[in-house]
Amino acid sequence: MSLSPIPNLPFAIDTTSWEGFQARYEALANEPLDETTLAEWLAQWSQLNMLIEESGAIANIEKTLDTADETAERAFLNFVENIAPNFSHADQALKQRLLATATDDDTLGADMRRPLQAMRNQADLFREENVPLMTELAKLGNEYDKITGGLSADWDGEPRNLNQLNALLRERDRAVRERAWRQMMALWLGQRAALDDLYGRMLAVRRRLAANAGLPNYRDYIFRAYNRFDYTPDDCSRFHDAIEAVVVPAAQRVYERRRARLGLEALRPWDLAVDPSDAPPLAPYHGQDELIQGSLNIFERVDPGLARQFALMAEENLLDLDTRAGKALGGYCSSLVWRQRPYIFMNGVGSHDDVQTTLHEAGHAFHAFESFALPTIWQMEVPMEFCEVASMSMELLAAPYLTKASGGFYTPAEAARARAEHLEGVLTFLPYMAVVDAFQHWVYTHPDDAADPVACDAAWDGLWARFMPGVDWSGFEAERTTGRHRKLHIFHVPFYYVEYGLAQVGALRVWRNALRDQGQAVATYRDALKLGGTRSLPELYRAAGAEFRFDEPMLRDLVDLIETTLEQLDAAGQ
Repeated sequence: MSLSPIPNLPFAIDTTSWEGFQARYEALANEPLDETTLAEWLAQWSQLNMLIEESGAIANIEKTLDTADETAERAFLNFVENIAPNFSHADQALKQRLLATATDDDTLGADMRRPLQAMRNQADLFREENVPLMTELAKLGNEYDKITGGLSADWDGEPRNLNQLNALLRERDRAVRERAWRQMMALWLGQRAALDDLYGRMLAVRRRLAANAGLPNYRDYIFRAYNRFDYTPDDCSRFHDAIEAVVVPAAQRVYERRRARLGLEALRPWDLAVDPSDAPPLAPYHGQDELIQGSLNIFERVDPGLARQFALMAEENLLDLDTRAGKALGGYCSSLVWRQRPYIFMNGVGSHDDVQTTLHEAGHAFHAFESFALPTIWQMEVPMEFCEVASMSMELLAAPYLTKASGGFYTPAEAARARAEHLEGVLTFLPYMAVVDAFQHWVYTHPDDAADPVACDAAWDGLWARFMPGVDWSGFEAERTTGRHRKLHIFHVPFYYVEYGLAQVGALRVWRNALRDQGQAVATYRDALKLGGTRSLPELYRAAGAEFRFDEPMLRDLVDLIETTLEQLDAAGQ
């Protein structure tokens, strides 16, 4: 499914080449500027950046829809090699002009204070010599998509991609699950050397980025690049410690309960997705249309305004939800900021995971719709730590309406199973998040060691032992130690993973509020989304009815709530 071209262009412009944009950026760079003309000048700049951003979003979407499409790949490479580097230079020049003119944080009003802080940080971090390095990293990321998007195995005479094989891990027949898991692992291990080589090249480029910026390591660089003003690497370490103390024991209880209910001596990696009550896998829908309709019905119960937004996306073909050969792995929501529409990409195979992913990505989409009402593109740029609150909260806010009686997918007993699976997943996810985040802290603060794939394997394995006990991997040590290969964030967006953990804590607080008053919690949630990126993380969390905290007492309170709810859902699912 291809995207339509950028609509309603305000002037004749070729959005597929830098030459189409160049003259307009040069005009803004040379236009007389003072406080009386600043607002109009800023609006024109914002408009141009929206066109650039949408051009890049389209190029990325098209190449992930089919990793074998050479035309789409050429368009993507044209953007990262031609448009993006030139845009970096032009945007830097305009940032410097703005910051020289708007020397007072209040010049542009309170809603621009935070964006101006981010601009100052980005302008200070900019280095001419890093522009080609960013291009190189984008091209290396494309290599990861090409390697992983084409992986498939023969299953009884038919090709199955990774998403389709993964769905078989829900089968009741343990032999089927083990066979599917082994086939997936064989596919990944077959790419071990290629992925180690690719990651090594990425690390080298990232190390140069940090050095060019005068920073001691890439971790310090990326914390600046991500505008992480409200927490530090030490805060992340404390978060890891709190997870180890509070959540890891709870996750072990989840695993032990699963092992006992399945009647197994030991829980193996292929035993983690099957329903422990020996019920058949949840099969909520058949095909994208059913998934869209059921989701739409659920959103209608959550908030009719949100349902109208989702319906608009369906009408305008902005949902690509089914898996197919050659499609890139994973799922995402992309903002087509010019036309003020979000776009959702995922790999549905008919499972409950797909329902959760749809709810999650729709949360991002609703956030985008609310943010589009803000005047400039910089105010629309929400810190990812709060973007994920929007998505994870929606998973929880939608949970009461999963039943067919609400237009959803399940019987009451099935809905209880689905909700229990989701909450157990929260408890097992947070330790995994800690592995991914802590691994990257190690990698980028030990660059010489991390250049050796064997050392990376050992570091990952040590963190796995610390945070992920409860599952027997004996005989599959290579599969365990190379788990980092299977996490695309490590390759594509380094250090973008702790956001999920921080946001999960925030989303659970939103859910706690919803248990007391669902309607008020949803209204508060929507009000917070309207703020876009105009506030700090603590302010955004407070606006949503949460707290930007991730200490042991906070985690213990939320773990207790989850475990109490699981007991209730277990009784309801009997």
